[in-house]
Parts: sequence; C-alpha cells; structure tokens
Amino acid sequence: MSATRTTPEHYLFTEEHELLRASVAAWARERVQPHIAEWEAAREFPREIFEELGGLGYLGAQYPEEYGGQGSDLAANIVLIEELSRIGAESVSMAIGVHTAMATPPILKFGTPQQRQHYLPDLLAGRKIAALGISEPDAGSDVSAIRTRATRADGGWVLNGSKTFITNGSRADVVLVVARTSPENAGKPSFSLFLVDTAQPGFVRGRTLEKLGRHAVDTAELTFENIELPEDALLGEEGKGFGQIMWELDAERIVAAAAAVALGFYAFDLAVEYIRNRHQFGRSIADFQAIRHELATRVAMLTAARELVHSTARRFQLGEERMPEIAMAKLVAANALTEMADYALQVHGGYGYMAEYPIGRVWIDARLRRISAGTDEIQREIIARHLIGKTAR
Repeated sequence: MSATRTTPEHYLFTEEHELLRASVAAWARERVQPHIAEWEAAREFPREIFEELGGLGYLGAQYPEEYGGQGSDLAANIVLIEELSRIGAESVSMAIGVHTAMATPPILKFGTPQQRQHYLPDLLAGRKIAALGISEPDAGSDVSAIRTRATRADGGWVLNGSKTFITNGSRADVVLVVARTSPENAGKPSFSLFLVDTAQPGFVRGRTLEKLGRHAVDTAELTFENIELPEDALLGEEGKGFGQIMWELDAERIVAAAAAVALGFYAFDLAVEYIRNRHQFGRSIADFQAIRHELATRVAMLTAARELVHSTARRFQLGEERMPEIAMAKLVAANALTEMADYALQVHGGYGYMAEYPIGRVWIDARLRRISAGTDEIQREIIARHLIGKTAR
C-alpha cells in the first residue's frame, strides 16, 4: 500500500508531484535504504546526501527558480519527506525535513532580497546545512520562556544564550535562532529571528546528544557567547519573531504529520510481509482473524490520518493559516503511526524485539513523532483553544 493515491479526487498532488515522487522513491531505495542500518550504527549519514539531494533539485523543489529552486510548492516538499520516511529512513527524513521545511522557509518568507540571495542558493544546493534554534533547557513547548537574548550594539546585535535538542546542530552552517529582543524590564517579552553563521566567533557547539533512536541524525546543544551579529542578521521585523515562528511551526507540523503517516505505512508493509511468511499451527498467521482485524483497524486509522494531513496541507498551501486542523492532523497522524508501529512489532513476536529486524527501529523512531514539532498535549490545547477558547482561571 502506498503512502498516497494517484486519483483525480486526490487534489493535493498533481501529475508533476507524482512524477517527482517516483523519482525521489527510486533514488531513496537505491541510495539510502541499503545503508540505513550502517548509518545508524555509525551515528551519522554522509554529508554528501545533502549535496546529492541538492544536485537533483529535491532540496529546492518548493523554492523559486531565482534562488536555485524548482518553483514548485509545499506539496513537493511533502513528497520528498514522505518518500524518505516511507522506507524507514527517519534519520535522513528528520535532517532533511529540518533543513527544507523548518529552517529555510522563514528565510524565503521573511527575508530581504539580499538575505535570500546570500543564503538560499547554498542551502538549496546542499552546500550548506541549516538548523533551527528554538528549544532551550527551560523552554520547550513554551516558546515564550526562551531566555536567549539579542541586545542592540553599535551597528548590530550581541547574542547570548543556549539551545538544546537542535537537529543538524553538530554540522549546521547556519542556524535560525529565536531570541528575546525586549528590554530586561519589559512587561511582555518580544522575540525576533536571527540568522547566525556558525563560523562566527562565540558560536560553540556543545554535546552531540545520545538519543533512543534516529542515531544517524545529529542532535546538539549550542551556546552563543557574545556573538556579534550585523544588523542584517535580523530576519524579518524586530519584535515579530513569535508570530513568525508560529507560522513556521504550522508548516513544520504539516510536514511532520505527513512523515508520520508515511512511516506508518512502512510499518504496515513490514507487518504484512512478516505475517504472510510466518507459519504457526500449520498455517500462515495471516489467516488468523484476530491479526487481520487488528491490522485492518490500524490501517483504517492511518488512512484517515493521511486524508486529513493532505487536505489540511492543501488549505495551508492556498493561504489558510492558524487552522485547528493543523494540530488535529499532527495529533492524529502521530498516534496512528504509534498504534501501527506497536502492533506491527507485536505480530513479529520475539523477532520484533531483535535488532536485526527493522520493525524495532521503526517502533523506536515512531515514538518521537508524538513529542517533536509540539507534543500531543500541546496539539490538544491548540485544538481546544480554537474550538472553545481559553478557560477562565
């Protein structure tokens, strides 16, 4: 079963998107899938993968041609991320997703022509890698608690603070940083976005964090020690960073939801392949109604999640923002994936718990989808506030 359907009523993807999908899928099966276990064991995948994706035009699929892109749209980027997750390459999918769907889109939307021309060509070609610096030791889901601060200085800014859980942080060339720019005694803090080149003095890469899964993608701690930034390091308007990052998070959640569904269908395929070939009590375990019906229930949930993700992506692509359906799609997709991955491991029996079987890695990787890009609890709160408003205190 494929991650999407090529049917007339499936209005997010055009024929051009499906041609792109076929191309990406073929590349991923040949270039990435045979090396997943090797790269996970090595705790990294080759940087050249970024360059290959850039050279093929995949990194720039949704970006204008004037910056080296292909002039397509969000759906094209969804295709790329889906096909990487569709083969269980979650480390690569995560790294590329941060680069193309999180750190780079704000440069296009909020950047000046000079900033776009300076950063986008190298990023879209894969010559440079981008990361997004939001999370801090005391500020995860609560973006308003960020302490990293940029203060005005002669001709620019001085940046101080730290970030954690930063995907691509260990090898990023540029980090899009969210920092406070309001005065110390301001009643209501304001935030701004800054483009920070990692070669600058004062940029310190801390630990590369050890995760439960997705070992081949680096996740790092970053520290900014009196980094002197030029005036044009500011991305967009001063003090408007909170709204800008909320826009980024909406797109991020849509892409993350699409990746979750795609990984869920990979888990389904692994389950089907196993139960068709596993015999117990003199017959294939695929003949047991208990197994067939449980899988049927979970694939129905996954299919429903896919439809919500794609329809929401279409609306967002057409300009609708701050939709409760974005949080719904993220919530439903992440939980549908978790259910499918867990049951797929269950039907493998003892073999599912063995490291040599890919379903174990899928099961571990799936769990992060309910945390990253906003936890389940945050998605539920967003939905509730849209539908019934804030409760009285």
